[in-house]
Amino acid sequence: MSESIYVENLTKHFETVEAVDGISFSVQEGELFGFLGPNGAGKTTTINMLTGLARPDAGTIHIGGIDCTRKPRGAQHLIGVVPDESNLYPELSGFDNLCFCAALYGMGKTERQAKAKALLEAFDLTKAAARKFGGYSKGMKRRLTIAAGIIHRPKILFLDEPTTGIDVASARQLRQLIGDLHKNGTTIFLTTHYIEEAERLCDRIAFIMSGRIVRVDTVANLVQPIREKHVMQITCANGVNNFSNRLAEEFPGQNFTSPEPGLIQVEADSPIRVGPLVRFLEDSGAEVAEARRIKPSLEDVFVRITGVGADVMRKEKEKSGGNK
Repeated sequence: MSESIYVENLTKHFETVEAVDGISFSVQEGELFGFLGPNGAGKTTTINMLTGLARPDAGTIHIGGIDCTRKPRGAQHLIGVVPDESNLYPELSGFDNLCFCAALYGMGKTERQAKAKALLEAFDLTKAAARKFGGYSKGMKRRLTIAAGIIHRPKILFLDEPTTGIDVASARQLRQLIGDLHKNGTTIFLTTHYIEEAERLCDRIAFIMSGRIVRVDTVANLVQPIREKHVMQITCANGVNNFSNRLAEEFPGQNFTSPEPGLIQVEADSPIRVGPLVRFLEDSGAEVAEARRIKPSLEDVFVRITGVGADVMRKEKEKSGGNK
């Protein structure tokens, strides 16, 4: 399998800020590659350099075998780009926006109109085809923006935060569309704040923090070590105070943490007996509301590697309004 994207020692700084600090990675042909990190990690700066919207200070970029360091737009015919905020025209209809984008890639009138109609139908936007784009809902805007990004049938698609700020139903529909594109052989480079989204969609994932890649691996390899652990969460109605320290003394061999107020997480290499734990907590004055076994996820891996929780990333995204 050949490489669609190859990056080596890529660097970009803005005044005193090292936005991207010497990162290296590759994306295989047909792969769905996730780029996961908190606000300000360097995700959008990286995607801007890969798509020719920003020039790197150092390093090399190859897209589809083309050296884009020397020719930043040399691979434009191979790629489609869906930015985190739509770049379509609010005064044009959905149909006219798609036709305009197709014209930019040199498609003739008959071909671009046929392709626009087909994409509107595929993305469930036929009824809104004649409506101005400015009047679309957020979910509809994201779907049309993706349609515009693939109207020229790119081999490589860059998606920057495709499901941010839209409702649950629209996000689910978009993930299905992304999955279908992947199944049909499109190479996809996806940046996201949402760990569960990356786990669901991606073949491999790169964790980026403060402009540096701290881990790259398949989802299966990332989660396997913690999947071998036994994990339980205990919710206490009256908080957890110093219970974690007291539990560690009483139950050696088990690891106790309190990821949030009122919650105790227990990890062990062997099965965890819930009865003794609950009895000890209640005897110590805790009001145990729930105790449940959980299956560790990519979120747990991300927290261990970066120290940043999924809830922190979501709040950052909401607070920033989408800027990274």
